[in-house]
Amino acid sequence: MILEVSIIIISILLSAFFSGMEIAFVSANKMHIELEKKKDTLLAKTLSKLTQKPSKFITTMLVGNNISLVVYGYFMGDLIMKFLEPSISNDFFLLLLQTLISTIIILVTAEFLPKAIFRIYANESLKIFAIPAYFFFIIFYFISQFVIFITDFFLKVFFNTKEDQVQLAFSKAELGDYITEQLESVDEDVDTEIQIFQNALDFHNVKAREAMIPRTEIIAVDVHESLNNLKHLFIDTGLSKILVYNNSLDDIIGYVHTFELFKKPKNIRSILLPIEIVPETMMIHDVLNDLIKKSKSVAIVIDEYGGTSGLITVEDIIEELFGEIEDEHDTIQLLEERINNQEFKFSTRLEVDYLNETYQLNLKDDGAYETLGGLIMDHTENIPSTGEIIEIDHFQFTILKESASKIEEVYLKVLTKD
Repeated sequence: MILEVSIIIISILLSAFFSGMEIAFVSANKMHIELEKKKDTLLAKTLSKLTQKPSKFITTMLVGNNISLVVYGYFMGDLIMKFLEPSISNDFFLLLLQTLISTIIILVTAEFLPKAIFRIYANESLKIFAIPAYFFFIIFYFISQFVIFITDFFLKVFFNTKEDQVQLAFSKAELGDYITEQLESVDEDVDTEIQIFQNALDFHNVKAREAMIPRTEIIAVDVHESLNNLKHLFIDTGLSKILVYNNSLDDIIGYVHTFELFKKPKNIRSILLPIEIVPETMMIHDVLNDLIKKSKSVAIVIDEYGGTSGLITVEDIIEELFGEIEDEHDTIQLLEERINNQEFKFSTRLEVDYLNETYQLNLKDDGAYETLGGLIMDHTENIPSTGEIIEIDHFQFTILKESASKIEEVYLKVLTKD
């Protein structure tokens, strides 16, 4: 009896091990595995052997699992029969009950539970159990080879398909997951190179409206303005290009470069240069490609109604990859002050994504807005007055400064959840 129970327990544990390793191998981050294999350790060499041909590893785990199940079924059946035979005389009902009990036990202990655990901790499981897995990989080598030979034969004869040559490879999503793990493991000082990798992965998902300078901060001049005023505007702002509109900012007709003033023009219209127009839903990598092809460095972003939504430059797009690029003329200072872990003072120009990543605030972001000011106005549907207090989820906002067209600064307090 003790021997039978011991064999049953061992077979369940082995079945759980083989099932778990199979799902861990499939679920593990391939980038993590590849980096682990680069290390000069016994684990690295073992992982290299196991992942050399993924189909062979999976086959080995399946072979081991099936052998374990056969042994379990044989001894478990005898053990259950010894307990049930004295009280149940019907052979069919006895067989049905025996099958039901043994199946439930094996499904819970050797299938569902281990697969759930190994899937959640896939990377760790592969590293911990790589050497035991390699031990069984060697034991079942010839059986696995025979099974693969039979499989390849049927694939070639009946499906005209070559042998399975699938190699271990990692996807963009797995690279992103790995980089996210690295970023989360750093408390404050994030490695610049890791952050650039993360930005590069997100680059293709950023729209023009997320990187543009908003309409309210566009510096532009009317086409009918005097050249003298234009010169003073160049001097005061330090900009090399200034947009030109006709009566309204919604009718931008081009821009003027500071070098054009050396040509002694008669008026602004005579030195006007054409400007590109892009929709705010256009991806910034497409905007960048378009500007490079046309040798342009600036474009106007328009909304769905054709009105001016903002301005985007090549510099703004590059900043999405490498972070803020400041020069001597970047004078805009955004309020960003942490009072304590629950209280902050912020400029409403700060993006919700940035605040969530930097301060772990978990502010609501549903895509209808990009900035903190957009979040508040999306909730209030108007421009709150200075001193007004607004509660959104478990955050309390006190308006510190506002203008006729926008909120400028707020005091944010994280409320205690009930």
